[in-house]
Amino acid sequence: MADDDVILRMEAVVAGYGTTTVLHETDLEVRRDAISTVIGPNGAGKSTALKAIFGMVKVRSGRIRYEGDDLVGLSQAEMLRRGISYVPQGRNVFPRMSVRANLELGGVSLRDPALRRRRIDDIAFELFPVLRQKADAQAGSLSGGEQKMLEIGRAMLLEPRLLLIDEPSVGLSPILVGQVFTLLRSLRDRGVSVLIVEQNAKRALEISDHGMVLQQGRLALTGTATEVLEHPEIGHLFLGGAMRAADG
Repeated sequence: MADDDVILRMEAVVAGYGTTTVLHETDLEVRRDAISTVIGPNGAGKSTALKAIFGMVKVRSGRIRYEGDDLVGLSQAEMLRRGISYVPQGRNVFPRMSVRANLELGGVSLRDPALRRRRIDDIAFELFPVLRQKADAQAGSLSGGEQKMLEIGRAMLLEPRLLLIDEPSVGLSPILVGQVFTLLRSLRDRGVSVLIVEQNAKRALEISDHGMVLQQGRLALTGTATEVLEHPEIGHLFLGGAMRAADG
């Protein structure tokens, strides 16, 4: 695929934790102005791939090229400056602080307080009207879906060109999962490239443009989301049933 169509490319990346290697010469591509989803069984290296991109896991060898520049060795602050935001798995809000205060922290690198307030109003509150309604409430009082909205809204304050999001459906009801995935499609339509790591394979691929399957730290399958979803070997790649479990 032409470089113009790819915003980020991971090339033969080896990475892991301590002496344990998780990514074994992993190759991934994130399409520009599209949703790319990585699926795979537990332990396949999906979350590690996101952390490697965002500088949270040391890359031992290989390259991660974003807009043509190598990201390996850059700080997370530099990632943000370059237009990459990351929403980690699980709950990542400050529960005793207000919704607005949580958003303020997301925009702390915007040194102009007036600009930060405008971004909160024009981006986070525009994307999620419920956050405007609950701006003074403690973040811990929000529902699981609302907390995920808060995390995504906070990540969007720096107007990223690439959003990395890890397991957005975890802990959410089917209705809220649908709402979050609909939001991710709306971000794509606004020109944000999105890379999702997700266990709910069927739902994620249904709203994606491009799909990739990781197995034991290696790329096992790539193609359009429909091609990956309908691939006859997908059950085997999920070690004999993870796809069916996610579907159910």
